[in-house]
Amino acid sequence: MSSSSKKAKELEDPGSGEGDARDYDVEIQKTLEEIDGCQNQIDGLNEKASDEILEVEKKYNKLRKPYFQKRNDIIKRIPNFWVTAFVNNKEIAEILEEDEEDALRFLNKLEVEEFEDIKSGYRINFYFDENPYFENDVLTKEFHLGSSASQSTSIRWKEGADLTKKAKTKTPLKGRKRPLKHRSFFDWFTDHGDPSSDEIAELIKDDMWPNPLQYYLAPDIDVENGIEGDGEECESEEEEEEEDGADDGDEGGEGEEGDDSIVVVEDDVDEDDDEDEAVNDEDDGVNEEDDLLVDDGDDPLGLFYCKCFRGRRT
Repeated sequence: MSSSSKKAKELEDPGSGEGDARDYDVEIQKTLEEIDGCQNQIDGLNEKASDEILEVEKKYNKLRKPYFQKRNDIIKRIPNFWVTAFVNNKEIAEILEEDEEDALRFLNKLEVEEFEDIKSGYRINFYFDENPYFENDVLTKEFHLGSSASQSTSIRWKEGADLTKKAKTKTPLKGRKRPLKHRSFFDWFTDHGDPSSDEIAELIKDDMWPNPLQYYLAPDIDVENGIEGDGEECESEEEEEEEDGADDGDEGGEGEEGDDSIVVVEDDVDEDDDEDEAVNDEDDGVNEEDDLLVDDGDDPLGLFYCKCFRGRRT
């Protein structure tokens, strides 16, 4: 049998410009086909898993709904809850104008609703109290993931209060970062671009809506985790250490002399007598804690920590 009959060839389309042919041994070709068969079975299971996961998600969306409603009712007790959460979110804060923050102070409820077919999209509902900016009680923006455009409620602006027009006439504040796509919050709301690339919408849906409390409490959480104020504390500790080092400089010198006297001892001298002599030489101006540390000449860090401890205690 010729060598050509022992090989199975997979050739690229000559017209495609790819050019290279891939030669496989018959046994390897059969093995690759078996792998492909296994891969098809895996893909089928993955599709089945996705369908089942969607059904589970639908189930738990219904179970979560009354808790979301209860949470919204509780949130209404806190003035300016939602605008505070928005301002504390860095990405949303970047597209918030000052006038828009004032308008969002009238936002009393936020709600994200996924469509019955979860894969098809979702809507975000903004509920407002009566305000001087627009007449709508509810502003809704829908995201149909199978289409190339989103939809939003037409805002009925009150006379002279159209914030989208004000945003267009304003120049960006110097030194303030601005996303290229949206100049302001209501500019984002009225934009009907591709839903699949709407980062603000995804941020609200997947981050803000599941747990808005984390953003309302953001400054308090930062302080609790030590994000703010650590620098000052470190500086004060360093200054304290420097002051302690200056105050105890003479004592440290005496300690070093004591250590040197121990190291340079002749072999025929009794070690106990040397230790007693070293301690007696350091008694003047040195407390009991310093004596213990000076004796241990191989542990200079011990003296450092002891001084810090003594300085804080006094």
